Amino acid sequence: MSESKNTAVGQSIEIAVRLGVIFLIVLWCVQIIMPFVSLIVWGGIIAVAIYSPFLSLAKKLGGRKKLAAVFIALISIAIILVPVVALTNSLVDSSTSLGEQVSKGTLTISPPSEEVKSWPLVGEKAYTFWREASENLGDLLNEYKDQISTVGVKLLSAAAGIGVGILQFMISMLIAAAFLTSAEALTKAMKTFARRMAGDRGEQMLTLSTATVRSVAVGVIGIAFIQSVMGGLGMMLADVPAAGLFALIILVLAIAQLPPILILGPISIYVFSEQTTTVAFIFLAWSIFVSVSDMFLKPLLLGRGVDAPMLVILLGAIGGMIMSGIVGLFVGAVVLALGYTLLREWIMMDDSPQKA
Repeated sequence: MSESKNTAVGQSIEIAVRLGVIFLIVLWCVQIIMPFVSLIVWGGIIAVAIYSPFLSLAKKLGGRKKLAAVFIALISIAIILVPVVALTNSLVDSSTSLGEQVSKGTLTISPPSEEVKSWPLVGEKAYTFWREASENLGDLLNEYKDQISTVGVKLLSAAAGIGVGILQFMISMLIAAAFLTSAEALTKAMKTFARRMAGDRGEQMLTLSTATVRSVAVGVIGIAFIQSVMGGLGMMLADVPAAGLFALIILVLAIAQLPPILILGPISIYVFSEQTTTVAFIFLAWSIFVSVSDMFLKPLLLGRGVDAPMLVILLGAIGGMIMSGIVGLFVGAVVLALGYTLLREWIMMDDSPQKA
């Protein structure tokens, strides 16, 4: 009896040691891979979203999938870099010009109209601040130099973050290309994993996950990116200062399913005050077109609506950006929408035994 007890204790200790070693190895692997999780997830999302065009391109190239993946990666990086470089140059030029005018004392601000006082909540303060700036900008800058310096540091930090985000985009695109070249093996592995995790319903849940990722990536993020680029190019042609920054704000709003006119509308008022009437009307028409473009882009790119509610996508985008920067803005929206869809499907799932 004692020998049997000692044997059971020894086996328990051996199992505990083995489990502990496995746990440590898994934990170590997770810590090593953690800095790259967002990039890998984003690469996977891109691969899922463009898999159908990838297959079509590979077929036209005679079945050479590696060549198709490289071609897609290069084109995608170019599509990202060209507008970003253009918008960045616009922002840098605007900032440089503004800085030179401030340093030389040639910057002038037109006085506010009496209508500014009627603005709700901030009307009186905005009117006073605007009037002081128009009368003696130098003294106003000296008075608020500490606050301006703080804002400048934050803007530089934000610009650096955007630069890092662009680099992460390019790395994720290369990861997506690697996923595409081995898509068949990865699909087989994911199906096996899904069956292990969810049994007979595993493949069904995997299919639902793929559809959700493609739906949000193309139907929300892709269209938001197109609208932000279109809005940014319009602002650049209308000589709007900080067009790159406003384009980024449009991107965030569009991901949250809010119309870009919330930003382009007030900017149109500015364009009317600074440009000719013809240019201003063209910019206003372009702004309206950009804002309603999702009405025909969604059927064209997606063919159906996105099932996840706007609030889920908004929380995912904001939470992801807080956690992982610019890339997290996109990854968070997709991942939270996917989690919501799977949770909803699981709750509504029939609990009756599956028939053989």
